[in-house]
Amino acid sequence: MPRMTAAAAAVEILKREGVSNAFGVPGAAINPFYRELKNVGGISHTLARHVEGASHMAEGYTRAKAGNIGVCIGTSGPAGTDMITGLYSAIADSIPILCITGQAPVSKLHKEDFQAVDIATIAKPVTKAATTVLEAAQVPGVFQQAFHLMRSGRPGPVLIDLPIDVQLTEIEFDPETYEPLPVYKPQATRAQAEKAIRFLLESERPLIVAGGGIINADASDLLVEFAEMTGVPVISTLMGWGTIPDDHELAAGMVGVQTAHRYGNETFLASDFVLGIGNRWANRHTGYNLEAYTKGRKFVHVDVEPTQLGKIFAPDYGIASDAKAALELFVQIAKELKAEGRLPDFSAWAASAQERKATLQRRTHFDNIPMKPQRVYEEMNKAFGPETRYVTTIGLSQIAAAQFLHVYKPRHWINCGQAGPLGWTIPAAIGAATADPETPVVALSGDYDFQFMIEELAVAAQHKIPYVHVLVNNAYLGLIRQAQGGLGINFEVNLEFENINTPEIGVYGVDHVKVAEGLGVKAIRVTDPNELGAALEEAKKLAVEYSVPVVVEAILERVTNISMSKTVDMSDVTEFEELATEPGHAPTAIKALKV
Repeated sequence: MPRMTAAAAAVEILKREGVSNAFGVPGAAINPFYRELKNVGGISHTLARHVEGASHMAEGYTRAKAGNIGVCIGTSGPAGTDMITGLYSAIADSIPILCITGQAPVSKLHKEDFQAVDIATIAKPVTKAATTVLEAAQVPGVFQQAFHLMRSGRPGPVLIDLPIDVQLTEIEFDPETYEPLPVYKPQATRAQAEKAIRFLLESERPLIVAGGGIINADASDLLVEFAEMTGVPVISTLMGWGTIPDDHELAAGMVGVQTAHRYGNETFLASDFVLGIGNRWANRHTGYNLEAYTKGRKFVHVDVEPTQLGKIFAPDYGIASDAKAALELFVQIAKELKAEGRLPDFSAWAASAQERKATLQRRTHFDNIPMKPQRVYEEMNKAFGPETRYVTTIGLSQIAAAQFLHVYKPRHWINCGQAGPLGWTIPAAIGAATADPETPVVALSGDYDFQFMIEELAVAAQHKIPYVHVLVNNAYLGLIRQAQGGLGINFEVNLEFENINTPEIGVYGVDHVKVAEGLGVKAIRVTDPNELGAALEEAKKLAVEYSVPVVVEAILERVTNISMSKTVDMSDVTEFEELATEPGHAPTAIKALKV
């Protein structure tokens, strides 16, 4: 039997589980593992500037391509605690990433050794498993189990903590005979699928709510096939955006209290049956007024995690199943019903959804200086085509993006849905661009999100990772300012100051162009909305020419309220800005405005 260090065995297993890239920061307690990364070879490594950044790079890497599992690596102590936010983000959105940390020697774990912290206990609530390996011979089994857990059932992250002496201990391990464990995913039965379809057959105005579980299961094609066969309109959740192209005749928009379309909410409220697949009824989708969301309609809920069924509200019928397995049965049954002439005609209902899509629109075309944010998304729609992969996290910029941008493919909207940590966007974009360098990546940040982990731009410059980063700058914590309005305050959300080194930008404070250039990337500042389109085109060219990110900063008006519900009720959304009343008001809407 071959002998090697436990760290070498771990690297061999990573390769055989399909890992080709890792993101991290070395340190004393994890250096033996890094030695084996170098000696064993076969895994590319991206050196992050912050360990939290490495965890978000791993997330972006996983989210960009089916089958990927991002790996982030750090030393003992603060490296692990820095990555907790990434683990929380990953488990909240059902994203498998593997976090590997170094640790003090086993004999020192109870002696308050330097940078020795019980990271496994800290990480347990935000992982599917978190283990400090105390015996070197267990390393192969722990890593094998980690990949099994990450892929089985509801996907999610795992942390493995490796004491330095465990890494260095030689063990017997034969990598040539290693095999990954079989993945377990619950499968819907024929009887369950037939019962779910009966609800559909009995309805008059059905909808499909397509969640992120469909993307995780790589089942978007099946979702579209089922919708087309039955003629049922599809509402995408924020995490499921891209399961059906926005310009498809059965795409009915998004629903919710923030990241929603006027026409999506109205179509949902007119429905009488909802088939939710791979979704979790998140509160930004349903709102807190569940009666408004559920009254007058029946629900069937399909989810890979049995405990999700009934967690938010009790569906009329629940099925614990992987989305792909369920959709395969739904398609099969729909084909049989169609052949028998038993599928209802939902064409009038689907047409009514498209009528709302053509009439209930928000205005995007404004010529104001400073810019209104709506114009930024209009210009982005013109500049970036259907192949674009958007990456963003949280804030008014993300909410407005979900209302105005268009997504045409699964995994082309990479968004931290539940956790929403500021700073996520830059490292996640780096991870996504690393996973799939052929697909153009466009990141979107408000000024505060951009500043949180701005140092990671240097990582993209060092490793030649090009993408375009649209930065909307109002020198405000915009979403928090808007939320504080209900409390009658505007407190500690104002970022304005006069930068003595850049007086030409007035009160907008931070000179993002200088900072970005100092980190090795290109940057363009735009103040006139009529110049923004040309700047975006120039950014695309510069990214290709120099193989680095290109930041396009749009200077916005200081205060804009974006459409959302003040009462967290999807039936009660306030439209703060002008609505589209003539075609020139929304020239890049997915459907031409019908007046």
